[in-house]
Amino acid sequence: MKKILGILLFIGIALNANAQLLWKISGNGLEKPSYILGTHHLAPLSIKDSIAGLPQAVDGTSQVYGEVVMSEAMSPEFMQTMQQNMMMAGDTTLQVLFTPEQYELVGKAVKENLMADIAMLAKMKPAFITQQLTLILCMKHLGGFNPQEQLDTYFQQQAIQSGKKVGGLETPISQINVLLNSQTLQRQANLLYCLVSDIDKAMDQTKRLNNAYKAQNLDEMLKLMEERDGNSCDPQPGEMEDLLDNRNKAWIEKMPSIMKETPTLFVVGAGHLPGTNGVLKLLKEKGYTVKPMK
Repeated sequence: MKKILGILLFIGIALNANAQLLWKISGNGLEKPSYILGTHHLAPLSIKDSIAGLPQAVDGTSQVYGEVVMSEAMSPEFMQTMQQNMMMAGDTTLQVLFTPEQYELVGKAVKENLMADIAMLAKMKPAFITQQLTLILCMKHLGGFNPQEQLDTYFQQQAIQSGKKVGGLETPISQINVLLNSQTLQRQANLLYCLVSDIDKAMDQTKRLNNAYKAQNLDEMLKLMEERDGNSCDPQPGEMEDLLDNRNKAWIEKMPSIMKETPTLFVVGAGHLPGTNGVLKLLKEKGYTVKPMK
């Protein structure tokens, strides 16, 4: 897989051969349908106006479920836990994880983009630095990207203002574990080096992915997800399972009771929707009828 995709998949991708972001879930004993919307954190908020059937899905549901409850992810308690998890324990430092040449290149990227000396970040986990670099690079290279305007947050805020319940399919702590604790520190360092060793290429791939999402060209996004470079920057065995498949299967165990309680709009990173172990296929295997909104 392309270097940047391994970094960006945790914040969401959109896919499906039918070129649609919003899906209706019905049947299997549901009195009223629920819906699932695939989001992409790098897409502008304005894309919501071009998603077919979205007003109907919003008006026809009584609660919104995201991957997590976004307000919980902004709480002081979560921030404290995040600070604890983004730091490396023991004597390990960034300098130990890189060759001198790699350390110099990473340091240059940190200086140019995060405006910090890499020595100041010596105890930060490489995965956290990768996330921060990716955010800054996207702000520089992607027109219209505003990290303060996210689709996931928007739909939860709108639900709260309308008096609807907001829930999460997993906890913010579980996402921390996926993003910061599921890989060894050495593997995290390798992926950080993958990003900084060819930033121009990484950003070109990111633009292609983002443009495909904005055009709702999900076939193209599927191709991007399946690309491989044939080197150590590709996902290793188990990584994609931790990032997508295992979480999808856990969500599917929760979704039936949530939908049975009341019609629900699920708003999740769209990379979770397609594929053999994607949420759409897993819902069908559960007996639901899943159709794209037109």
